Amino acid sequence: MNERLLQFIWQFQYYQNINLFSTNNEQLQIISPGVLNKNQGPDFLNAKINIANTLFVGSVEIHVNASEWERHKHQTDNNYSNVILHVVWQEDKTLNVAFPTLVLQHLVSSILLKKYKALMDAPFFIPCASQINLVNSFTLASFKDRLIIERLQEKAADVQKILAQNNNHWEDTFWQLLAKNFGIKVNSQAFQSMAKSINLTILAKHKNQLHQLEALMLGQCGLLENDVKDDYAIMLQKEFQFLKQKYKLVQNTIPTHFLRMRPANFPTIRLAQLAALIFNSNHLFSKIKEADHVTQVEQMFNVMANDYWHYHYNFDVPTPYKPKNLGKQMIQNIIINTIIPVLYAYGWYNNNELYKLKALQWIECLLPEKNNITTGFQQLEIKNKSAYDSQALIQLKNKYCNLKRCLECAIGNQILKLRE
Repeated sequence: MNERLLQFIWQFQYYQNINLFSTNNEQLQIISPGVLNKNQGPDFLNAKINIANTLFVGSVEIHVNASEWERHKHQTDNNYSNVILHVVWQEDKTLNVAFPTLVLQHLVSSILLKKYKALMDAPFFIPCASQINLVNSFTLASFKDRLIIERLQEKAADVQKILAQNNNHWEDTFWQLLAKNFGIKVNSQAFQSMAKSINLTILAKHKNQLHQLEALMLGQCGLLENDVKDDYAIMLQKEFQFLKQKYKLVQNTIPTHFLRMRPANFPTIRLAQLAALIFNSNHLFSKIKEADHVTQVEQMFNVMANDYWHYHYNFDVPTPYKPKNLGKQMIQNIIINTIIPVLYAYGWYNNNELYKLKALQWIECLLPEKNNITTGFQQLEIKNKSAYDSQALIQLKNKYCNLKRCLECAIGNQILKLRE
């Protein structure tokens, strides 16, 4: 037994609650178990309990062992002065307190405890892998709605941290997060650091010169430091040295990586595409906010690196011709992981439901993501019809299943409620 499970049992009254008696043989009637308190103080607030035919309204404290009351020094804490009932799994010590104690050990179904243990010990992809098909579709759908909001709020909180660092400048924040996304996981920090070092004022001055944008980005990522032979690379080196001195740029020290990476994701290619995006767009974040449908955003990102990169993945190494367009999969990745979180954060920050709703609508219109997590759920016959589903399932796996938070999960709750 653990305290979180005991809180769960008390909260949903999963115990024999007829003819209850305290350890002092006082009759108890639980009218309301109270509201779970996630802050300092007793576990449940505003409970209503009839004790020996007298109605009491106050707090309930939960412990596995009665002795924990004294061990936690609640008797000297004013936050616990309103406790009307002490609920324990077992009374290992008789306390000298002014309120009754209720022992639950012999009032809880052994079936529930076995189910909980099975979930905690499960070696599967998710704890309830063998039972999730018993959960009704309404529970799954409604919990997905909650999961997607949780995920967007977590991402929005991360956006707001960066926004604060940028003195609440949304365009700068969007630029830095966009660059981070272009770096994918391997080079995300290097690309974000590069974007911090080249502010939008500098970019605006060179917006109409694609090779200068490339020189700034490649140079600040340390990709123009080696000896190169072809004319284009030499020209970028010279441009960067001039611009670096002109703007007194402090070069990014986070290294970029090529190893174990598909050539299409090489940092040279992604930076060239990012430069092309800046070259072809104007007030990008403002236009995204004004867009009515996600397809308009997809079109904004339908860019291609300049001609040099059609024949290269890196400097001085010619390759067969292949246009280096950004690609539908990468565009969707950017929309899911940068545009939608920033748009939602913008609505959250400005208390504007329009942008939050737009973010939710757009994610429903995108194709489902395919990764180890979504594949694992599909093998359990859990549908993955859109990016809305994908993001909800990723949140479920990472924030609930991996952490065995079954008691806080609507799916786990229903499984524990199911009759054998």
